[in-house]
Amino acid sequence: MRLTLWTSFWIFLVDQATKYVVVHWLDLINRMSIDVFPPFLVFRMAWNRGVNFGLFSGLDMRWILIGIALGITALVLYWVHRDGGSRWTFVSAGLLVGGAIGNVIDRILYGAVADFLNMSCCGIENPYAFNVADIAIFVGAIGLVIFTGDGAGKGKGKPRKKAA
Repeated sequence: MRLTLWTSFWIFLVDQATKYVVVHWLDLINRMSIDVFPPFLVFRMAWNRGVNFGLFSGLDMRWILIGIALGITALVLYWVHRDGGSRWTFVSAGLLVGGAIGNVIDRILYGAVADFLNMSCCGIENPYAFNVADIAIFVGAIGLVIFTGDGAGKGKGKPRKKAA
């Protein structure tokens, strides 16, 4: 469980630091776009008030989304504390939790999540932006799918409890 908390702490810090540097220090909030390595990497300012890909952004869901993120965070922490798992289970949970908390802080401070990473390739222009927290949430969720379940708790982590 300690590994989950440390992973979430560092992901949260990296997420918030990158957002501060890019959005405020590099002034992306006013410049709106910075070519880093076009078209592969462009910093493009996007305020996401909705869920993935800006869905439901026209609705005022700020506090609902904060509540959902905090609820999922609590459930994931409870789950890995109760069931244990491998080192990768704890890292995956930490990635998801750290990313979720990073986006919650954005919603509290700005009313929206600050997205700025935009990647395109091969003549296909990606209209969407994302951030470090989004990457961590995605990788953490995939990791939890891969590293939990039957047999995942065997090995270095706390053994999984048997169903009655």
